[in-house]
Amino acid sequence: MTTLKPVTVYDIAREANVSVATVSRVLNNTAPVKKSTREKIVELINKYQFQPNALARSLSKKVTGMIGVILPDITNPFFPEVLAGLEQEARSKGYTFFLCDTVSTNGDSKEQYERESQYLNILLEKQVDGIVIIGGRINLARPTKEHVNEVIEVSKRVPTVLINGSLPGHPMNRVFADEREGAELATQHLIDLGHRDIAFAGGYRGMSNTLQRIQGYVRTMERNGLAVRKEWLLDGGFSVESGKRFMNQLLQMEERPTAIFCANDLVAIGVMKVAYKAGLQVPQDLSLIGFDDIPYAANSIPELTTVSLKGYDVGRGAADMLHQLITKSKASKNTRVRPELIIRETTTPPR
Repeated sequence: MTTLKPVTVYDIAREANVSVATVSRVLNNTAPVKKSTREKIVELINKYQFQPNALARSLSKKVTGMIGVILPDITNPFFPEVLAGLEQEARSKGYTFFLCDTVSTNGDSKEQYERESQYLNILLEKQVDGIVIIGGRINLARPTKEHVNEVIEVSKRVPTVLINGSLPGHPMNRVFADEREGAELATQHLIDLGHRDIAFAGGYRGMSNTLQRIQGYVRTMERNGLAVRKEWLLDGGFSVESGKRFMNQLLQMEERPTAIFCANDLVAIGVMKVAYKAGLQVPQDLSLIGFDDIPYAANSIPELTTVSLKGYDVGRGAADMLHQLITKSKASKNTRVRPELIIRETTTPPR
């Protein structure tokens, strides 16, 4: 049994009776080639369905056309929206990407950060043209010096863009949705409806995105002369299950809020499920507002009022910023995307 040997650029050159350099000029369109010679080479390329070796071309051009994307959990519905915008813009500029999901098998954050470190090294070995980081260590309110320095060192070797995160004390190129403003929009909407007893549920206080949402909530309550009750400030997760846990905690209290601002839409869905099972009607007995505007939000019953962080626009902006860094064009240091309040069916004036 014989094995077919793949056709190389040398085979094309030999059969066309031209130099390898001439075939290369046709492939890369880097210099004029006589029309008849070009046609002969193109005919042979089509005949053998010749594909130039991508790695060889990347070594000669010092670009790979690849970018790496590191994110913490692909199953979170917010991230695919960001990736959709990122992929659309990156593809239009000729890039494809490696997707690196750092989610740990048992929810261990230490394992997650170790995977981030592994992926950063792998992407450097792959000689990607740029790296985008979403979530993980860049969302920590106080990341370790080691975690910070690792990203800083990588960014010195490869253009790097952060999405919705930062490294305290080390300004880096970043695209972000204004989460504090989003929280202010959500809280003010509930206040404008007449609510005075408003709880906050979700997130982790060790994460900067949660702190920004809490700050927006607290600032808006105080600006309207309303008290923030510590027992109604609940944190410890971004999942549907954590939302169920928060609502069960609130149900056990003597005094309950008339409205809850949830740190994300998944938490709001969990809250809504427990409220329904407890015999409460949303929004008549309890108004709910989420955060992120994931696809579930528009398809829940009732449809969830929420804040859109414009994930698609954020993703496109990150790809555009990274391209500017890769091509050494003038790139802004920060791009801020303003959130939008999406009013649906889960908020109404209190009884």
